[in-house]
Amino acid sequence: MSGQVLVTGGAGFIGSHISEAYLANGWEVVVLDDLSRGHEKNVPAGARMVRADIRSPEARELLATGKFDVLNHHAAQIDVRVSVDNPALDADINLVGFVNLLDGAGAGGVRRVIFASSGGVIYGDPEVVPTPETSPKGPISPYGVSKLSGEYYLRALGALRGFEGIAMRYANVFGPRQDPKSEAGVVSIFVSRLLAGQKLTVFGDGRQTRDYVFVKDVARANVLASTVAVPPGGELDAPAFNIATSVQRNVLELADTVGKVMGKKVETEFAPPRAGELLRSSLDIGKAKRVLGWSPSHAFDDGLRELVAWFKEEAR
Repeated sequence: MSGQVLVTGGAGFIGSHISEAYLANGWEVVVLDDLSRGHEKNVPAGARMVRADIRSPEARELLATGKFDVLNHHAAQIDVRVSVDNPALDADINLVGFVNLLDGAGAGGVRRVIFASSGGVIYGDPEVVPTPETSPKGPISPYGVSKLSGEYYLRALGALRGFEGIAMRYANVFGPRQDPKSEAGVVSIFVSRLLAGQKLTVFGDGRQTRDYVFVKDVARANVLASTVAVPPGGELDAPAFNIATSVQRNVLELADTVGKVMGKKVETEFAPPRAGELLRSSLDIGKAKRVLGWSPSHAFDDGLRELVAWFKEEAR
């Protein structure tokens, strides 16, 4: 089954890969992006591009009149540090903008809304690792609060306006087109610094862990989530899926692996730990396997090689 999908943030890192995956599966794709972070060259051939801010009347109108089957929402303020320094901006984009889109989706008869949430932040510092969807929620940054709040808006407005909502709770996504200037992409930052012959900066003791999932696996999960039967139950976690690998990798191990794959000597320098940063994070993906029929298919090293190849191509 396919239809017409609006991908917000479709000129960005994750959104552009999702747009490609929809096109490959026979969907009609419209991309909505204000190009504040994304690049028009990332929008795949075959997708129609609309430039607008998700907080704008134009974005709401596009959903209200566009006859979309699915809204796939990936436009966001994505930087934890920005949310700590400017929580009002984070809330304005990630909540006011999202609610504007949900209002348009309700008016336009959109069938399903897929929301890019974050399993890396909404669970806080969890007791159970890998962490299942039903774990207590305890975000420790404004960004995490805005993502969890987005899930509540999705549930409430879905019930009120008549659309189904699915929350995709990502681990740390990496792959081609990830911005090395963004605080959110440590894998890309390490690759770009090694290519430039620079030292790698490690915050804290480097033993904090993350769960790294390749962007093409994430894109495939989004297409599957567009047509799967939404799990029953009115609670928040019923229509939510962790999208991850369930493998923990600490920052020092990450630096070592990046160096080995690139064939480069790694020099590290240590900096103070950062406010709002989790000590360990890994997500349980049993539910995504059972319900979506999804599991990651890219080994970390293979994904890393694709990322390195993309960087080298970009540098030409």
